[in-house]
Amino acid sequence: MSKLTLTAIATITALTFSAGAQAEKIAIIGGTVHTMTEQGAIENATVLIEDGKISKVISQEVSTDASYRVIDAKGKVVTPGFIGAFTSLGLVEVSSWAGTNDASVAKSKLHAALDASLAVNPDSTLINISRIEGITSAATSVGNTDSIYKGRGAVITLGDDADPVMKKRAFMSIDLSNSGADVSGGSRAALWVDFRNALNEAIYAQSINFTPQTEWHGTLSKANVQALIPVVKGEMPLLVQIHRASDIRRIIKMTDNFKRLNVTLVGASEAWRVADEIAAAGMSVILNPESNLPYTFEQNGATLANAARLNDAGVNIAIGMNTHNIRLAPQHAGNAVANGLPWQAGLASLTTAPAKIYGIDKQVGSIKAGMQADVVIWSGDPLEVMHAPTNVIINGEEVPLESRQTKLRDRYLKIDNEKPQQYTRP
Repeated sequence: MSKLTLTAIATITALTFSAGAQAEKIAIIGGTVHTMTEQGAIENATVLIEDGKISKVISQEVSTDASYRVIDAKGKVVTPGFIGAFTSLGLVEVSSWAGTNDASVAKSKLHAALDASLAVNPDSTLINISRIEGITSAATSVGNTDSIYKGRGAVITLGDDADPVMKKRAFMSIDLSNSGADVSGGSRAALWVDFRNALNEAIYAQSINFTPQTEWHGTLSKANVQALIPVVKGEMPLLVQIHRASDIRRIIKMTDNFKRLNVTLVGASEAWRVADEIAAAGMSVILNPESNLPYTFEQNGATLANAARLNDAGVNIAIGMNTHNIRLAPQHAGNAVANGLPWQAGLASLTTAPAKIYGIDKQVGSIKAGMQADVVIWSGDPLEVMHAPTNVIINGEEVPLESRQTKLRDRYLKIDNEKPQQYTRP
């Protein structure tokens, strides 16, 4: 196969870069690149990165000039960085950590108005643990409240950014499962009425020009109803935690009256039972493909075939529901593939599918010119448990494959017999 020079490529494509740019230029050469675009998978490809963006994807190996740092990806697999589809990353720490758990809110007057972007900690140890396994960005939100509302979540980068929030107030999260019923008087008979009334109040509130002095006498507080206005206008995705088939049918039915709602189902253990209806409604699903036991009575229909059956029906599915172990999302996708999900759909469930849900598909989730350079190089098939990242690039910068866990491993591999081990910092 012939090789092109970068000078020729630059001439052909008429690419113009800023002379004052200081970001590293990277050339990933020789790998099998899964672009997640109409280009598909390209063998022996080259990916050029400059100024934190992907500048070019070339369907052959190229020779580089000295301005590029070359990463040899021969025999390896290159993918977009994976997206944690539904997490509380940046809001929680390791178990028993002496500090506030920002993913739990109790006894607050704020419900829908909660704003996770204000609480994200870029120094959370869970971020490094997740990114060295190929997770480069994530949707994060409050997980526990004393109401059905979990507030407004954010999309964050797992790169070394002082401000990791890529998209604040990116979605609204609400719990319409058994847990939601428990905090709504213990019955869905109350939950669904409260939820419908809240949506109606938000629709009415659209016509009000709210100021700090505006009087408001609705069931919801002024702050909470204002937070729901973008939801009923269809400008903010509504993530609905829900499981049983009858409840899924009810939320689909509600969209007949609230037509602008942009609903994504979360959990949805029995979604396969109403897969065609979900597809017809244009809803996406974020699921745990390994949910195959009736953990509660609302999940009696749980099956390992859930992801495959939804995909067969044409539903956009994303995989990645966890926080402490979101790093296992590629394995979960692999298990979904083992139970009937096509391999390409498994990869999409970690990349393009969550990007589409959160409206960030013009920024991340695929490898093409102009996209943010979130790129992972794998030792082999990323959905196989025996393979792992060899290089992780976020926002155009390669991050070290180092975490709290690797530091602890190294600490106890190198024991200093001259002094107690507690004096050796990881």
